[in-house]
Amino acid sequence: MAESVLWQPDAPRVDSAHLTRFARWTGTRRGSTFPDYASLHRWSVDSPKDFWGSLATFCDLRWRRAPDTVLEEGDRMPGARWFPGATLNFAENLLRFRDDHPALIWRDEAGQRGELSYRQLHEQTGRAAAGLRRLGVGPGDRVAALLSNGPEAVIGMLATTSLGAIWSSCSPDFGATSVLDRFGQIAPKVLIATAGYWYAGKRIDTRDTVRDLARGLPGLAAVVCVGEIPGCLSWQALTAETAPLEFVATPFVHPVYILYSSGTTGPPKGIVHGAGGTLLQHLKEHLLHVDLHRDDRLFYFTTCGWMMWNWLVSGLASGATLVLYDGSPTHPDYGALWRLVDEEGITVFGTSARYLAGLAKSGTRPRDTCRLTTLRTILSTGSPLVAETFDAVYEIVKTDMQLSSISGGTDICGCFALGNPLLPVRRGELQCIALGLAVEIFDPAGKPLEQGRGELVCTRPFPSQPVGFWGDDDGEKYRRAYFARFPGVWAHGDYAEHTPSGGLIIHGRSDAVLNPGGVRIGTAELYRAVETVPEVLESLAIGQRWAGDERIVLFVVLAARQQLDAALTEKIRSTVRRVLSLRHVPAKVLQVADLPRTRSGKLSELAVRAVVHGERPGNAEALANPEVLAHFRDRPELQRP
Repeated sequence: MAESVLWQPDAPRVDSAHLTRFARWTGTRRGSTFPDYASLHRWSVDSPKDFWGSLATFCDLRWRRAPDTVLEEGDRMPGARWFPGATLNFAENLLRFRDDHPALIWRDEAGQRGELSYRQLHEQTGRAAAGLRRLGVGPGDRVAALLSNGPEAVIGMLATTSLGAIWSSCSPDFGATSVLDRFGQIAPKVLIATAGYWYAGKRIDTRDTVRDLARGLPGLAAVVCVGEIPGCLSWQALTAETAPLEFVATPFVHPVYILYSSGTTGPPKGIVHGAGGTLLQHLKEHLLHVDLHRDDRLFYFTTCGWMMWNWLVSGLASGATLVLYDGSPTHPDYGALWRLVDEEGITVFGTSARYLAGLAKSGTRPRDTCRLTTLRTILSTGSPLVAETFDAVYEIVKTDMQLSSISGGTDICGCFALGNPLLPVRRGELQCIALGLAVEIFDPAGKPLEQGRGELVCTRPFPSQPVGFWGDDDGEKYRRAYFARFPGVWAHGDYAEHTPSGGLIIHGRSDAVLNPGGVRIGTAELYRAVETVPEVLESLAIGQRWAGDERIVLFVVLAARQQLDAALTEKIRSTVRRVLSLRHVPAKVLQVADLPRTRSGKLSELAVRAVVHGERPGNAEALANPEVLAHFRDRPELQRP
């Protein structure tokens, strides 16, 4: 195991970590110490009342009314009741600081920069809340937003949730149909939208999209515009009046966010998240697993259509400075975000596994062109981060740094497995299972696996489970989505395995697992092998029904001026055979110009599989680039052995 360790925390880092302090504090309270993380995690799962109650106290959750107890019906999932009787306000907890410490820094491709202190953010939120109140927004109402990752999105969310209303956002690169598939479900009272956004050196005009939304969303009291759109209420007008910020007390489970499933297997589901559960989960992850302190500057490359935006904004509750960015991560080159690290003193840098894999193949070496002295942690999610990319990041970015691969999802607006400031980073592994989450790996019969690959499940309730799906009044769709496979157990849909060190490896989505000859193969391990071939930029694999069985079909995107010929095909196959096994070798290797992905950047194997089989993808509008599905349709190579 020693040779797999890429980074180890030093003694000062361990000593100053919030997780160390939490373990000591809880150990003292219960009269016995925790010798290691494994014992702390075991206690957090075996004693949920003690753990989550202690966590709420440690994180200084600001109650309006203290809970009657921590957990009722704790043996039911779904059905457990967390912190019954308690009330709080989500925005009040994020705005607990009111000083001159920087709260937000925002940048865009055009070089514009802005900054707000916590005191100024509090004041601006008060103005926006007063404006929304004048428009009739109150508890339970929905405010929808089509905004780029800038200050208006953060202020709008805080103002909305201060009123006890519900925030739901999409990225402005979504088309009108895709946005209406989402916002059309929730009947928002107010729409806040931008007139344009930056991407790849261009200012993209969204005014026509906003007009389409205004026509397609009946019942809107107003459309608030960031930028100029005739007939809309300007952001300046909304926030024109100074007003004290008042916080409406809501129950622990009161809805705070509506997020959306990817929609690649049907219409996107509106996933409703509760205020208290989201807040407590994010505080746990930020303080204990990321080790976020007040002097940190937290950056995550995300849009407002990905749950990582909601996760990022909760960093305000820890008092850190958030760095927001509007634009492409690779414009004008792959060095752009690393120069941002130096310019803004970013300490925690978040991005996608896809971006890091692209960086590794781009030839860019940030360590040669940037100082990166402040950078101490990189977070990666969106898809599995393969072992070779771990190696590359330590080689081309920085050696003395924690690289945390994290994994969870929109479904829980948080993580099942993630980083740990007290543990070593091992190549290809997520460092640990999150505190308070009873994560196991099940075989197809629902039996726990100590070794081997299977379904990632959670066997006990946790506070950040969704309140439900919007419009699913009897909860049937919700139960079917997560509890139909293994009754009483949350089945997340990931294909994973435990590691001997206590970490986790994610092998891809379980609904995209390949099954040739009855042998289950995770797509992530296949991509890992294929993308070690220098000529291959990206790959996507599906199982094609063939001759009463299933065969693996691999689609590859090649580097510039590369063509897939017999020699390269054999090189790919032999690499897979050598790195993995004969079972993994694709029956067909085909070149395509691009791969379909969701708007959060995840590959959509399901859409490709549907097209290859002559079926209609569940919802092509959910894809960022649905036009590329044409590359996979009616391929003659797939009609013959």
